[in-house]
Amino acid sequence: MRLKIALAAFTAAALALSGCSAGSLGSSDDDGSGVTLSFMVDNSDTNSKMAEGLAKEFNAKNPGIVVKVETRPQGTEGDNLVKTRLSTGDMTDVFQYNSGSLMQALAPTKNLVAVDDQPWAGKLDENFKTSVTSEQKLFGAPFGTYNAGAILYNREVYQKNGLRVPTTWDEFMANNAKLKAAGVAPVIQSYGETWTSQLFVLGDFHNVTAAQPDFAEKYTANQAKYATTPAALAGFEHLQEVHAAGYTNKDFASAKLNDAVEQLAKGTGAHYPILSGIISQLLGTFPEEKDTIGLFPIPGDDAAKNGLTVWAPAGAYIPASTTGEKLDAARKFLAFIASPEGCAAQANATVINGPFAVQGCTLPDDVPQVVKDMQTYIDKPGASSLALEFLSPVKGPALEQICVEVGSGIRKAPDGAKLYDEDVKKQAQQLGLPGWS
Repeated sequence: MRLKIALAAFTAAALALSGCSAGSLGSSDDDGSGVTLSFMVDNSDTNSKMAEGLAKEFNAKNPGIVVKVETRPQGTEGDNLVKTRLSTGDMTDVFQYNSGSLMQALAPTKNLVAVDDQPWAGKLDENFKTSVTSEQKLFGAPFGTYNAGAILYNREVYQKNGLRVPTTWDEFMANNAKLKAAGVAPVIQSYGETWTSQLFVLGDFHNVTAAQPDFAEKYTANQAKYATTPAALAGFEHLQEVHAAGYTNKDFASAKLNDAVEQLAKGTGAHYPILSGIISQLLGTFPEEKDTIGLFPIPGDDAAKNGLTVWAPAGAYIPASTTGEKLDAARKFLAFIASPEGCAAQANATVINGPFAVQGCTLPDDVPQVVKDMQTYIDKPGASSLALEFLSPVKGPALEQICVEVGSGIRKAPDGAKLYDEDVKKQAQQLGLPGWS
């Protein structure tokens, strides 16, 4: 189960239902002079706009090929539709879908066309390549941009209090002490929307990977646990420590995302551990704070290994049912998506709230400071790592409630980690993963 962030909160992706128009699936141009490609994306406003922008620019540059965008529902209904159409050989010529463990569930070696032999494959960011690779074969081009689990912070508050961006947890807690003394809520939490409670755990995974590179593999095989792996337990400990020190906002138990965003923008709170994509929601209400809010990774114990936990973009994939001249055209379309021109088409179509996963792509000059800060970690080798959900299908449904309990002082960190280890067991067994019987 993906991090329950209701990506709608910052991509305007509501769970509204819209059907796919199937009237011309896979059809050629009426005059027989070219190829028409059907391209299916989910019906979120952002993704629909990016798809239309890509299609418009690609069509203009490729006479004889016409890309037509179709939409599908989001959520479970959309997932089921994708899997059904793949299994029946009725998928559109190209489609957008999640990367990471959810892509793995599509049986890519059976249902998708590998693209590792394409010239553009070598220009992809390593984290994205990992997220769309199965059995050493690459299957997708990046659609959209990176998101990050990190700490958003008010740069003006930092400047006023003479603080520097921390690279270790101890430095972060020292900053919090100074902020509390200055009358600023050091760490904003919004447990009124429980999904927001998870970032000290999920956003800390770069530090877990840095300490134990094979954790995701062992975790998936039931050979590693949060409660018995110090680097993984640290996320739960962070929740406990921040609460125990009195560093949260007074309304942490009832505050919701909108409340947290307002506190961060107005500087009554300094830090907000959250997904970077909420910057679009913040700027929708406080556009004047575009350069005021920055980002840094959740710090670990070792400054030398400081880095960012990232959520990879979705992928654009070619189903195995696409063959012949359509396959040739689909490969050209993916090459365009994974190019600086494709990145520019996406940026022209919608607001960009994260770095691209293609080398050579540049960010628009007017992106928020949060995005600029993220880019520095994407550019630096070894300074970013995929979130666990891109490396493992194992995620328990109760994590957000457990994080609220630990972050509220109701449950101690070791107990919370142990409870979560029990929580994931049912899901792993339902997935039929080896080692969980």
